[in-house]
Amino acid sequence: MSRFPFVVPHYWCNAALKVQGKIMTPEQCRAARAMVAMSQGDLASATGVAKRTIAGFEMGQSSPYARTIAALRDALESAGVEFIAENGGGAGVRLRKNT
Repeated sequence: MSRFPFVVPHYWCNAALKVQGKIMTPEQCRAARAMVAMSQGDLASATGVAKRTIAGFEMGQSSPYARTIAALRDALESAGVEFIAENGGGAGVRLRKNT
């Protein structure tokens, strides 16, 4: 039996990720993959997320669960990508500086 007697809408989860700074736009996902030369298939293998889900998200055709976006973002961060928050200049991505 679930701890909660109701289903939590996925947009509540996305709102929680925004608070934690774990949001990622489809454009950021595409750009991040390109920066580290990772295909959709590579990202799918690294995260266990279906390639079809990644493709739909990047094309703006679907809105994955917050935990799915977090998994994608975590894998891209592990590969060396930094996500830049929307702070007036627009959201973006860059490669992490090696120190």
